[in-house]
Amino acid sequence: MNLAENLSRSAREHADSVAIKLDDAELAYKHLDAAASGVANLLADRGIEPGDRVGIMLPNVPYFPVIYYGVLKLGAVVVPMNVLLKQREVGFYLSDSGAKLLFAWHGFAEAAEAGAGEAGADLILVEPGEFEQLIGRYEHSFETAERADNDTAVILYTSGTTGTPKGAELTHANLARNVDAFVGFAGVDNTAVVLGALPLFHSFGQTCGLNAAVRAGACLSLIPRFDPGKALEIIDRDRVTVFEGVPTMYAAMLHHPDKASFDTSCLELCASGGSAMPVEVMRAFEQAFDCKVLEGYGLSETSPVASFNHPDRERKPGSIGIPIEGVEMKVVDDAGNEVPAGEPGEIVIRGHNVMKGYWDRPEATAEAITDDGWFKSGDVATVDEDGYFFIVDRKKDLIIRGGYNVYPREVEEVIYEHPAVREAAVVGVPHDDLGEEVGAAIALKEDAPCTEDDIREHCKEQVAAYKYPRKVWFVDELPKGPTGKILKREIEPPAGPADG
Repeated sequence: MNLAENLSRSAREHADSVAIKLDDAELAYKHLDAAASGVANLLADRGIEPGDRVGIMLPNVPYFPVIYYGVLKLGAVVVPMNVLLKQREVGFYLSDSGAKLLFAWHGFAEAAEAGAGEAGADLILVEPGEFEQLIGRYEHSFETAERADNDTAVILYTSGTTGTPKGAELTHANLARNVDAFVGFAGVDNTAVVLGALPLFHSFGQTCGLNAAVRAGACLSLIPRFDPGKALEIIDRDRVTVFEGVPTMYAAMLHHPDKASFDTSCLELCASGGSAMPVEVMRAFEQAFDCKVLEGYGLSETSPVASFNHPDRERKPGSIGIPIEGVEMKVVDDAGNEVPAGEPGEIVIRGHNVMKGYWDRPEATAEAITDDGWFKSGDVATVDEDGYFFIVDRKKDLIIRGGYNVYPREVEEVIYEHPAVREAAVVGVPHDDLGEEVGAAIALKEDAPCTEDDIREHCKEQVAAYKYPRKVWFVDELPKGPTGKILKREIEPPAGPADG
């Protein structure tokens, strides 16, 4: 099995259909396949062999899928990298994975050159026009290398919220089966137009965007950098049927001042993941755009999809749904025992989607995956009598205030119900007596009058006294990662005591 066979199949069955689109630039399946074969021949010429690691540091441009599938065709391993990485980080990713070569976007040449030099890796800068000439020198046919199911296809580095990033080894079988499951329940077929707004170097964008579109013979319309107005424009222009995003993308589109001027009636499926979507944002988005948002859940280590609300079954707002086909999930206590329905515990996952392990880190792998194959997610959830899972919070985001557990997600849901709030994040603030105090960083809607006391009073009415945020502060923007996920670890509370 080789994940790249999905491209070969679609190139045979949908040769002239548009595979990748970036505004006016369109790449048909037969041309995507031919270009990827050119890349495979180029790599072979450079001495890259099956199993070798190759870095890809590109934004959402058509060169990404060309190179991604070229690396896979050869049987080598893709190491996708955020284009915003600095020299030291580029050096780390390449050194840690032992990558022999890096493809990097010309606009980020400085960090790429320095990092590749540090790691002793070859570098190919991808510059429009020049890159086409480079691969034009090579044959545009290539026999896809045979790979075993358990051979590594992609090494995805986790964001490193707990120290140094670790590379999750995802196999050809992990990714191919996860894509099949997603395409199956989401109903993505060759008539679909998928909005490629999520970064392709990230697991959600890669599996549910790029690989799902290619598997189905669908069209992926790319946005190099997410902008809510641009996203709405492309949905209208290209008649997008599938939109996948993280909650902050939904919120940004919802609050766009001209949203009503775009025709979004073509949307058939909206999928949300990456972090928990506030129920209030989901309701308002569905109302504004007359569509249904299905929330799912997964991690880099689970390829990434583990559970989803399915279009043909009951959807429960606030729930991450039920496990996808071939995947088991349960909620356990610290001793690994399953907890009763309604009780919070850690989500553990087992199935075809669970990674092979962390690259070159046997101890970390043994810590994360039990002997009988359960991956420990670090996420706290409850499960109801119908088997639907509800995320309570990240285990490490838990705030312990004077001995009481406060789950930030619960307080955030309440804050989002305040009409002046655009975005919110609840974090623990160090406190001399209580250990931690509940803090809330809030970005307000434009021209929305609101005070810190307004937020405190609003929360006091809805949650227990120990849960409401004593410390409230307003920010223009909350810090976000490459997918638009709010980065709590980068939120810095202002100095001074809590006021409430």
